[in-house]
Amino acid sequence: MFLQRQLCAVALFGAFAIPAHAGDIALATTAGQAGYGEWNVFNVSDIDSQSFGTEWIDNNDSASPLFGTPLSFSFTIAAGTKGALTVVDGAFAGDTFTVTNFGSSIGKTSTVAAQTYDTAPNAGYDFDAALADPSFSHARFVLGAGTYRISGMLDQSVTLDGVSPLNSTVGALSLTVSAVPEPATWAAMLAGLTLLGAAMRRRRQ
Repeated sequence: MFLQRQLCAVALFGAFAIPAHAGDIALATTAGQAGYGEWNVFNVSDIDSQSFGTEWIDNNDSASPLFGTPLSFSFTIAAGTKGALTVVDGAFAGDTFTVTNFGSSIGKTSTVAAQTYDTAPNAGYDFDAALADPSFSHARFVLGAGTYRISGMLDQSVTLDGVSPLNSTVGALSLTVSAVPEPATWAAMLAGLTLLGAAMRRRRQ
């Protein structure tokens, strides 16, 4: 069974090789709320992880000293803005994650049905397709102004046989930042809605 797991993990990451990156990545942001920002990829593999765990890791370049080390994504959301952080599973559907900020949990991705790797839907690195498919776990977190260091770990894994976890997958995250309306803007919107409601009541009468 262990050999089968190793072969499956090697096949998975041979098919889904990604560019190498440092253990802590400065995450780029995309302005505006429409759509999602650029996807930033992470890996999980309890075979390649230096801790033999299921945390997000850098495991692309086996010759790199960062191979198997924990991977995190750092960014700052400026005052007067808010962030929308999207996390999605990729490759085979059926994995779920806990997402952390500086090591503390900020939540989990959505619950999905457990899958076996040979029958699970396969999105590869098409994270937009994975996000649109309810069999792939995902989550969107609204973040206020501040500094963040986002990482995570695998909660549920695709299995080899319905029992033994594969514990190898890929996922991605993106960050969209937008301005927070000023209090005067909120007040103007509320006043407008109040006037609209009063006008509609008068028309009914």
